[in-house]
Amino acid sequence: MLRGSQVCSALQAGDACLWSGPLGHPLRSAHPAGALRPVGPQKIPFPFILVIMQKENRVLPRGHKTSQNYFKSDKLLEDYLHAHLPAQVLSEQSDALEQLGRLAAGVMNELSLTADKNGPKLRKRNYLGETINQIDFHPAYEELKAIAVHSGMFRLKWAPEFRERYAGQRHRLGFALGYLYAMSESGLYCPLCMTDGVALLIDKYASEEDKARLLPRIYTDEPKDFYTGAMFLTEKAGGSDVGANLVKASPLDNGYWSLEGEKWFCSNASAEIIFALARTGPLEKGTRGLGIFLLEPQRPDGSANNMDLIRLKDKLGTRSMASGEYLLQGSWAKLIGEEGQDFKIMTDMINLSRLYNSVAAISGLRRALIEAYQFATYRNTFGKELLEHALVRMKFWELGSIHQGQFYSCWKAISLLDQAEAGDATAKEWLRFLTPMIKKATAEQGVYVARESMELMGGLGYIEDGVMPKVMRDIMVLPIWEGAGNIMILDMLRASQKSKGLLLLLEFVYEQLKQRRGTDKLRADFALLKQKLSALAEAKDMDQIQLGAKQLFERLTDYFQWACISEQASLMQTNYQELALRYYEEERLLAQAYREQYLPSRAEIAGLLAWEF
Repeated sequence: MLRGSQVCSALQAGDACLWSGPLGHPLRSAHPAGALRPVGPQKIPFPFILVIMQKENRVLPRGHKTSQNYFKSDKLLEDYLHAHLPAQVLSEQSDALEQLGRLAAGVMNELSLTADKNGPKLRKRNYLGETINQIDFHPAYEELKAIAVHSGMFRLKWAPEFRERYAGQRHRLGFALGYLYAMSESGLYCPLCMTDGVALLIDKYASEEDKARLLPRIYTDEPKDFYTGAMFLTEKAGGSDVGANLVKASPLDNGYWSLEGEKWFCSNASAEIIFALARTGPLEKGTRGLGIFLLEPQRPDGSANNMDLIRLKDKLGTRSMASGEYLLQGSWAKLIGEEGQDFKIMTDMINLSRLYNSVAAISGLRRALIEAYQFATYRNTFGKELLEHALVRMKFWELGSIHQGQFYSCWKAISLLDQAEAGDATAKEWLRFLTPMIKKATAEQGVYVARESMELMGGLGYIEDGVMPKVMRDIMVLPIWEGAGNIMILDMLRASQKSKGLLLLLEFVYEQLKQRRGTDKLRADFALLKQKLSALAEAKDMDQIQLGAKQLFERLTDYFQWACISEQASLMQTNYQELALRYYEEERLLAQAYREQYLPSRAEIAGLLAWEF
C-alpha cells in the first residue's frame, strides 16, 4: 500500500490499480498500459491510497479445497453400493463407511506418511546378547492398525453374530471398507489382506480347537488382542515357481511337524498366524509333495519356535510394513488338511489375496487420480485454469475411463466371490478365469494411472512432502505380488482349459454388446477376437500359445471392462459411465490412426470422475 509521492514509482505498465479516497470511493479503475504517464512526483492528499492488485505468488489460490471424507466424495463407490447392497445392510454399515472415509481423508494421511518415513526396525538381540528377533514399529503404524480393527472390516466377516447376517454381502462390505482404508495406507493393507486369508484357511481347514483359539483374535474389536496373518511361500530356488521349494517338513511324535529351511520373502514378518509351504516328501516336479502348515512364533508352552529372522527387506515401497527373511530351524507347525492337498489349499488364500491386490490397485489408482484432479481444479497455468487446457482434459478422460473400467470389473469379481461363497457353482467357474485377469489388469493400469497423475501435478507431484511419491512407490509392487503379469497369463491359459470361466466371460461381453445401441463395429471386432481365441485353443506350439494368449487376453480384458461399465450404466441409471464407454469405444477398442478426437468439456470430466469435494 503506497501513499503520496510513492505512487509514480508504483505505476508500471499493465499493473491493475485502484485509487481510493477517504471513504473508499474509487477515483480510477484498473488502467491499461500507458494510460497514465506522470512526468514527476505527484502529490496526493494523505488519505488517498493506491492499491496494487497483483497475482499472488502461490501454487494454488487461497480457499482451495480437498475432500474431507473419501466415502462421501466418491459417488462412484457410494452409488455402486446403493445399487448392489440391500438398503438395510447398507444402512447398518453407513456409519462405519463414513467414519473410515473421514479418517482416510484426514488423520490417516499424516499417520501413513509418518509410518512410511519411519519404517520397522529389527532388534536382533537384547542387552544380554540373547537373540530376540523383535520388530519395532513406529507408533503411527500401531495407530493405523487400530483404525483397521475399529473399522470392523474383519468383524463383519468373521464374528459369528455377523457372518449369517451379512451372508451374501460380506465380501463387498469388507472390501468397501478396505478400499477406503487403502486410499490412505496401502502398506498395512498387505498384512490386512493376509489376515483375511489366514482366517479363510482356518475356517475351512483348521481343527475346531484352533478355530476357537485363533478366529476371535482376527475379528476382535480390541487392537491389543488383534492377530495378523502371513503366508510364507517364496524361497530362493524358485520365486513364483513354488514347485522348486526346498523347505522340508518332518513329522514329530507330538502331532506337530518340524520345518527346516529358509523362506526368502516373508511379507508381514511380524505376523502371529502364518501359513507356510513345505515338502513332506522327496523333491518332485511341480507342486506334488508340498504340504501347507500352520506356523506360529511361539510353541504351546510359550517358548520361541526356532524361527530366526535373518533381516528385514529394504523395499522400494510399502515401507511401513515389515518384510523379512526367515530361517526355520526345527520350527513346530501343524499340517492343515490332508497330506497331498498341499498347494490346492493355499490357492484359496492366494485367490483371495489376488482380489485384495486388485482392490489395493484401484484404491491407489483412485487416490492418485483425485489428487491430480483436486490440484488441477484450482491450478492456473498460461493464463487459465489447468482443466481448461485441451490436452489436460484429454488425459483426465483417459485416466477417469480407465478407473471406471478397473473399478467396475474388480467389483464384478468381488460380487461373484459373494455368490460363490453362497454356493453358486457358476460364480466359481467365473472366478477361476476372472481372478488372474483382474489382478493383472488392475495392477498394471494402477501403476500407469499413478504415474500419469503425478505428471499432471508437475514437479509438486514428485516431492516427498506430499502423498504422490508414496502412492507411486506403494503401487509399484502390485504387478509383482501374488504372481507377476506373465504368471497371470499362464494361469488364465490354464483356467481357459480347465473351467468354463472364459466361455462365461465371452457370453457376458456379447450380451452387453447386444443390449447397447450403435455397437455394430464392436460386435464385428469382438467376433474376430473370438475366432482368434478358438484358433489358439487348437494350437500345438506352446511358445506361440503363450504369446498369443497374452495378446488376446489383454484385448479381451479391455472388452470385459467395457462390458462391466455398460452393465452398470444400465443397472444404476447414472450418467457417470457414458463418457467412459465412449473412451473405450473410440480411443481403445476401435481407435484409428489420424482420427479426429472428441474433446470432453470440463463438466463432462467432472461427471466422469464422480468426485465431490
